Amino acid sequence: MFRTLAAASAALGPQAAGWVRTMASHQLLVAPPEALFKPLTIPSRLLLGPGPANLAPRAQAAGALQMIGHMHKEMHQIMDEIKQGIQYVFQTKNPLTLAISGSGHCALEAALFNILEPGDSFLVGVSGIWGQRAADIGERIGAQVHPMVKEPGGYHTLQEVEEGLAQHKPELLFLTQGESSSGVLQPLDGYGELCHRYKCLLLVDSVASLGGAPIFMDQQGIDILYSGSQKVLNAPPGTSLISFSDKARSKIYARKTKPFSFYLDIKWLANFWGCDDKPRIYHHTTPNISLYSLRESLALIAEQGLEESWRRHREATAYLHGRLQGLGLQLFVKDPALRLPTVTTVAAPAGYDWRDIVNYVMDHFSIEITGGLGPSLGKVLRIGLLGCNATRENVDRVIAALQAALQHCPRNKL
Repeated sequence: MFRTLAAASAALGPQAAGWVRTMASHQLLVAPPEALFKPLTIPSRLLLGPGPANLAPRAQAAGALQMIGHMHKEMHQIMDEIKQGIQYVFQTKNPLTLAISGSGHCALEAALFNILEPGDSFLVGVSGIWGQRAADIGERIGAQVHPMVKEPGGYHTLQEVEEGLAQHKPELLFLTQGESSSGVLQPLDGYGELCHRYKCLLLVDSVASLGGAPIFMDQQGIDILYSGSQKVLNAPPGTSLISFSDKARSKIYARKTKPFSFYLDIKWLANFWGCDDKPRIYHHTTPNISLYSLRESLALIAEQGLEESWRRHREATAYLHGRLQGLGLQLFVKDPALRLPTVTTVAAPAGYDWRDIVNYVMDHFSIEITGGLGPSLGKVLRIGLLGCNATRENVDRVIAALQAALQHCPRNKL
């Protein structure tokens, strides 16, 4: 390398030679990694875990489009179309609706950072890992966190929620509609009305359920709703969807303290996304390529229609349940009405190490399924039918893989 620099110095003349000497004043200690001289290779896999899912071809193609600036008028038009798509899939007319440059965790933090202030009472429905995460974030903010804990497979009844509201008088209640760690679909009808009776806002996580299970933000009285791009929407991970009711917006704009995060400050983001009817001011550099894909995924679900998407997931998952039971496997969620139609949990088969089954299905069939997460770890296998992956053909493929795994994986001799 130094011989090359010396040759360059002689060829470029005295002024350039001084620049070259400055460049070479320190010796390189780290060599270029050999791995980066090899072509990038990605295996072909069917992703039937709880997410991410395989990309819709149209969303994937959007990722190859030309980059434009994040403040260009054409980008603002794409952002406006994304907002309209979010309003459709959320079934809301909220003006304060936008996408976050980050995954579903980022949207959860945006909700909590902007709604809660230190000392606020925060009631958290913990029926799996996502309630645990919400409680953790609330504690970091300095809120008074009151968890309502259910064992994996359970859900929060209206009576239990009302008891918590009456006792703790919270500013905010958190519920997960689609608890992907346990496979539970939390009912939502009546919960918004109940919260408002107690002067409480309702925050709902729909990351694992949006597009696969009905949700009606305005009609169900949900004040803050968020979701992610990488599940039923079949877009790349890294963007998330969020919307705030007028009541939630008023709470944000009446804050006594600034939110803990500048990056997730909704006042700034509302302006940046054209939600406040003021000239847009630069806030951060958006992941434009990911937003192209998100726009296309929202267009696909709009063209298909929400009701058709809900029907397709319901029917594909019912078929999956029947095939699983035909193998002698037990569904983890006992009540069919509470089963999440996007992520199915199967009780871990007795006598097997669940990791052997997951690894066998991946190694021999290139299909991803997963074990439990958080409170359900070691208790379940999880199979996702998300968006374009929700087909009978994919059900047949994963059933064949599971059948082979059950035949060939070692069993305990106890």
